[in-house]
Amino acid sequence: MRVSLAGEKVILVPYMKEHVPKYHQWMQEPALLQATGSEPLTLEQEYEMQLSWTQDPNKQTFIVLDKQMVVGDFVHGDPHVEAMVGDVNIYMNDLDDSQMAEIEIMIAEPKSRGKGLGKESVLMMMAFAVENFRIHTFRAKIGDSNIASLDMFRKLGFEDASYSEIFKEATLEFPVRKPVREELLSLIGFELNGGNCN
Repeated sequence: MRVSLAGEKVILVPYMKEHVPKYHQWMQEPALLQATGSEPLTLEQEYEMQLSWTQDPNKQTFIVLDKQMVVGDFVHGDPHVEAMVGDVNIYMNDLDDSQMAEIEIMIAEPKSRGKGLGKESVLMMMAFAVENFRIHTFRAKIGDSNIASLDMFRKLGFEDASYSEIFKEATLEFPVRKPVREELLSLIGFELNGGNCN
């Protein structure tokens, strides 16, 4: 589903091959690798990963753009690499429940953290997933050292569901109840399909 979503602070665009070099640069940071539970990849592997993500029907990945950093007018279909600050994903890979989605957010640029970009990106992704995939439960798996992310998800209403001593990781869940669903869907007004984001 090749759409862009625009909010007040961020624009979410599909992960394109033009984004890969900067994404690869981010993923050289040991702290980001640890926070995202990722393994370091070569640039070639990163290109292969980007292609596989875009072809996987059970995964939706958007690159997070900081609206204030977009040069000129936003154009749907352009990568706007200059404004890249992170990514947001959902995985619909629960074999027992196709309407359960695991959600992840990464704000990779240090100067872009603490400004509410992650929170808005997560809410927009949740609204998108409820509308397009009828998701009824979101799950977030977060390492216990990632205090900022744990705090953000808890403030959004995610509740602790379990904890893994082995992985030192908390699993938080968010059931989409009816009033919450209406609230999330009101965010869908920001969706773009190639228009501008004014």
